[in-house]
Amino acid sequence: MQDVLQRIIDESRPLVKDGQVASYIPELLKADKNNLGIYVVTKDGEFGAGDYNQVFTMQSVSKVITLLCCMIDNDNDAISKKVSFEPTNDGFNSIVTLETKNKNRPLNPLINSGAILCSSLVKGQSKSEKFERILEFAKIITGNAELKVNADVYLSEKDTGSRNRALAYFMHSTGIMEGDVEDNLDVYFRTCSIEVTCKELANIAFCLANDGTINGVELFPRSLAKSVKAIMSMCGMYNESGEMAVNVGLPSKSGVGGGILTVVPNKMGIGVFGPSLNENGSSIGGIEVLKKLSHELDLSIY
Repeated sequence: MQDVLQRIIDESRPLVKDGQVASYIPELLKADKNNLGIYVVTKDGEFGAGDYNQVFTMQSVSKVITLLCCMIDNDNDAISKKVSFEPTNDGFNSIVTLETKNKNRPLNPLINSGAILCSSLVKGQSKSEKFERILEFAKIITGNAELKVNADVYLSEKDTGSRNRALAYFMHSTGIMEGDVEDNLDVYFRTCSIEVTCKELANIAFCLANDGTINGVELFPRSLAKSVKAIMSMCGMYNESGEMAVNVGLPSKSGVGGGILTVVPNKMGIGVFGPSLNENGSSIGGIEVLKKLSHELDLSIY
């Protein structure tokens, strides 16, 4: 496995020149676009190759954790009244679907509007309690009790988050989102700014691969794990989720920090990092790595 991963990283790295690091969050411009790494967790061992120890912020990969907390804290009927589970052909920060396509509900929990909405539904009486709920859950599911927020990225996101504010205030105006808008946004911005490595993403994915169980302990029900994996398959790569299903065939979630979390049900969890992004905001090298690995090991679930 180690040799396979290293070869795939080496073969995929030249593609990073074709992408760009995220620029709409100024702090993310500091990333080295040449970074590319992968970490794989299986029942038989753990393997890493490339820049898998590089620290980066979760960005939209964190939406998986927020969704898990939201689904643990609320019944499905309550959630479905606020957000649907449909894929999108629009960008991850699109506002048009809120007004024209879905009766003001976000199309799914893995686009920005849906994740902001889910942040508001996490258990807690204040923004601090809600964020601590998410952070503590993240520490457990990643296996890293030292997880923390990158303060510079958080402030950069907060200072430049006009589009996310537009989404949140629109949802508040229609009554879909309750509570203080700025507080809900603050939870979202902080969650996106949690620092991880490929290993943490692989551990999250491995928990989902094992239907919510870590070392024999059930962290959340199997039914919930199945739902989250289905949503990731349909919506996790935004408006290229269909191509990802065809070319990789595995539930995945990307973020503009360069991370991709990928689940191989009953087998392994994969974390990939490559901050050079394609036009849809996903790691251009990371997708290539996952494509090659899936084909070589015949991992597709389809």
